[in-house]
Amino acid sequence: MTELTLLHQGKVRDIYTDRPGEILLVASDRVSTFDVVHPTPVPDKGKVLTALSLWWFEQFADVPNHVLSVTDVPEQFAGRAMRCRQVEIVPVECIARGYLSGTGLNAYRQSGEISGVRLPEGLVEASQLPEPVFTPSTKAPVGQGHDELITFEQVVGLVGAETAAKLRDLTLDLYTRAAKLAESRGVIIGDTKFEFGRTPDGEIILADEIFTPDSSRFWAVDEWEPGRPQNYLDKQYLRNWVETTGWDKTPPAPELPAEVVAETRRRYIDMYERFTGTTWSS
Repeated sequence: MTELTLLHQGKVRDIYTDRPGEILLVASDRVSTFDVVHPTPVPDKGKVLTALSLWWFEQFADVPNHVLSVTDVPEQFAGRAMRCRQVEIVPVECIARGYLSGTGLNAYRQSGEISGVRLPEGLVEASQLPEPVFTPSTKAPVGQGHDELITFEQVVGLVGAETAAKLRDLTLDLYTRAAKLAESRGVIIGDTKFEFGRTPDGEIILADEIFTPDSSRFWAVDEWEPGRPQNYLDKQYLRNWVETTGWDKTPPAPELPAEVVAETRRRYIDMYERFTGTTWSS
């Protein structure tokens, strides 16, 4: 049997290698809020994230990604692992926003712009933006602070002008296409984030996960109403619960009650079923 070597443990995913040039991306049932992992897992979360990401990758098969196989994985990781090309992860969180919420809303209220992008006056929480915007951020290491919004010019400084433009264009194109598909399923994608990797020959490809409740803000189309907090269909439910605990958002994160775990799990599964049109079976 080929020996597994743990390369990295992230907030949610563990990365192993067992062959040169390949990794095993394993989605755990860990859950984090505000960049800190909670001690309580959410059952089936890793499998749902993996299955939903794979479905989205298939919808955008014209965009190169890192997935090699989901069946050629060790038995203990079945259902929650993807065998992937080993790439150099670009050190930028690539975020597309079509609506005003979360960190973007806070930035807009302070300065009228997000990541250096000036927005119209008079927008309110959950307003649809005139067009989707690219609002990148830093990538904080696990347990070492929070991601911070940066400008496109700062991305250029980190990765160069050509790569920065590629990241921006891919991010906005993927978001625009996915938002249209999601709307047909009754879901608004308020914002979403991507990770991209660079192959040994320099190609920029999609990595990690896409359009999951961990990486995206989902709202119900028929309940959308700007000017107030939305009925979140994603992990924001958990973030909102955490905000009521008095936790200061530094490690350690609090334990999660059974009812919060159950509702979080239900939301992950609901998103899988809405998008794919199939019933979840663990």
